[in-house]
Amino acid sequence: MLFSREIGIDLGTSNTIVSDRKGHIIIREPSVVAVDVKSKRVLATGNEAKKMIGRTPGSIVAVRPITAGVIADFDMTADMLHDFINRSSKRSMFTKTKVVVSVPSSVTEVERRAVEDAVRSAGAQEVELVEAPMAAALGAGLPVYEATGSMIVDIGGGTCDIAVLSLGGIAASKSIKMGGNAFDEAIINYIKRNHNLLVGENTAEDVKIKIGSAKEYDGEAAMEVRGRNLTDGLPGSVELTSADVRTILEDCVTAIVIAIKETLEVTLPELASDIIDRGIYLTGGESKLRGLREVIEEEIGIPVISPENPEDCVAKGTSVKLKRAANGAK
Repeated sequence: MLFSREIGIDLGTSNTIVSDRKGHIIIREPSVVAVDVKSKRVLATGNEAKKMIGRTPGSIVAVRPITAGVIADFDMTADMLHDFINRSSKRSMFTKTKVVVSVPSSVTEVERRAVEDAVRSAGAQEVELVEAPMAAALGAGLPVYEATGSMIVDIGGGTCDIAVLSLGGIAASKSIKMGGNAFDEAIINYIKRNHNLLVGENTAEDVKIKIGSAKEYDGEAAMEVRGRNLTDGLPGSVELTSADVRTILEDCVTAIVIAIKETLEVTLPELASDIIDRGIYLTGGESKLRGLREVIEEEIGIPVISPENPEDCVAKGTSVKLKRAANGAK
């Protein structure tokens, strides 16, 4: 007799989140793998591997195998997923594993197949793919299977996926390579260009979380940022303010607003009317940037709603798909 275990995976550029069928988050770890270059052996995954970024000797490389929501390194992705799946629950030779995994709405058929193959290589017998905005909408509790329009803006580490959903399908969508990694890269480039200081991605992420914003907020602050001076190669530091970081991220925020406007422009009038009534739902870890919701609301002129724990919506949506499949629904 085969026992079945069912898990949902939000396979993100920055983080991978694994949930069970009840929607409980089992694993939430960075999508990072540390590899020994000489032996090609995986030394660590997730949190342990992320700590190694920028701090490893030449023989060890810490890499992100997912780029802009798609697989950049198949073997490393499979190894990472294998570790996460094994850690998610006890497994025996009599266990059948079913996985629902999210993919960006813009992925090609080849990229979809790569994700499916990677999940199967990690030990799953049955794999179902769900587009990230659909999963996010399900996780946010939107009525996506009804004859009414729902709009989701899911901002992750690598992509911003925007979709208008109705009757269980996507009526209009747009995906841009704009997310947390682009925010971090903008901070790194600004410090390098204006202060001749090289900082790592972990430092840039820290700046974004601590003082980053899309508009002015109460309690704005400044922080010391440390890195390597590109002139003499010695350690150096610079002070950044909340206003500095807001200016740095302005182009990124504008790109997201433009993409939302472009999606609304190709949305059927009846569905657009529903969205005006219901509002735009903002999900994904990067949607938590201070003031982003308010800026989108001001620019678009439609209410913007942020669900509780927006970073978990896609993972919870994969759990909803698991439940529907178990009940015989698509």
